[in-house]
Amino acid sequence: MSVDTTLMRACSALFLFRSLAAATASSEDERQAARIEEQILRLFGDLAGGEDISGFILLAKGEHALATLAKERRADVKLVERACRDGAVEGAAPLFVHGAIEGMIIVDLPSQILAALATLASAALESVRDIETLQVRNALLEERVESGILGSSPAIQRLVQMIDRLAPLDTTVLVLGESGTGKELVARALHDKSARRQAPFVAINCAALTPALLESELFGHEKGAFTDAATQKKGKLEIADGGTVFLDEVGELAPELQAKLLRVLQQREFERVGGTKTLRLDVRLIAATNRDLSAEVRRGAFREDLFHRLNVVALRTPPLRDRREDIALLGRHFVARAAARCGRRVDGISPEAEHCLAAYAWPGNVRELENAIERAVVLGESNRILPEDLPESVLEAAPAPDLSSAYQTSVGGAKREAILRAWNESEGDYKAAAKRLGLHPNSLLRLVRNLGLREVLKS
Repeated sequence: MSVDTTLMRACSALFLFRSLAAATASSEDERQAARIEEQILRLFGDLAGGEDISGFILLAKGEHALATLAKERRADVKLVERACRDGAVEGAAPLFVHGAIEGMIIVDLPSQILAALATLASAALESVRDIETLQVRNALLEERVESGILGSSPAIQRLVQMIDRLAPLDTTVLVLGESGTGKELVARALHDKSARRQAPFVAINCAALTPALLESELFGHEKGAFTDAATQKKGKLEIADGGTVFLDEVGELAPELQAKLLRVLQQREFERVGGTKTLRLDVRLIAATNRDLSAEVRRGAFREDLFHRLNVVALRTPPLRDRREDIALLGRHFVARAAARCGRRVDGISPEAEHCLAAYAWPGNVRELENAIERAVVLGESNRILPEDLPESVLEAAPAPDLSSAYQTSVGGAKREAILRAWNESEGDYKAAAKRLGLHPNSLLRLVRNLGLREVLKS
């Protein structure tokens, strides 16, 4: 849904001035409110046609409440703020977006309706700004979903920025990180965003095969090279020609294979096992490890020259415990994927279960989270993931509610009661209510939003 469509729907839903006027005794007020509604909706209809919504003043004045849009620079909005504060304009109410003044409404209306109108207009504009921000974030997330890298935490943002910088280059990259942090996803993203994306991406796990099998898998072999070599076989390096080779767990390479890999990196050539013909190679090489290769070099387990060839640029994948703000997003993504795979309808994760997920340390990182979510989807009986669906290790890590949360709850209740009382005593006059509470109108608006009182005050 576009911002324009959302803006129109928000205005249609929010600017219900007939319901405001119904609270008054005069039918003339009701007719006037209807006229205001029509003009404001027309104004926002023009606005939704592609106008910029930043920094504006709404003017609705006169017998027919004609509405026009006056675009202003940010510096001029200061004049509006001063006019509202000093009371220089009669029948004026300021508009706030996230606590900052954006303009004012000037309407010949009773103060109660004017205050309510300004509150609703501010809420609508705030929603539009939030939607615009969300659309930008969604566009970024969609791009990351395609690459498999999900998250909006600073650590992930930095990683994605580095991937974007390195992808167009043919530089060798060493991806460092704990098991389960998505090192192969990083390698795939580097390939998919590069000029080699139409060519093969070939991944090899160096820890999964014996040295002899790994050598044959990497370099291929000629017919008769060893007992079972009945035919010639191309290796993964040859298959990937023109594309990208990803060597996972490169720290597990045997010394003899380290020497052969060094030649590939230096000379871009190799021979198949049992062969004499030198083959030229055009691949980008990306390696990954969860080991400290510099420590392996110091103890003589890894070649120093190979380490330097691999470590041209190092990327580090953050552990999940360092990006806890991404846990809920990742959890919902894994719920949708597991539910589709199992043919179940699961609408999401309950707040209580999300609390448990956020409290756990996730030593197995994203892979462990995905396994926990898939288990919950398979075994759960509700249409949402509940705490009892999660593994015991996750539940044991969740702290019990503490005194501070109870205190915050009680303070919030007291604030709600005080605001409602001031609102009623001020007969719905926003400025008067703020004055009774000893607050700036901006602060009151922020409290109303944070405490979820908008709908209550409207009624």
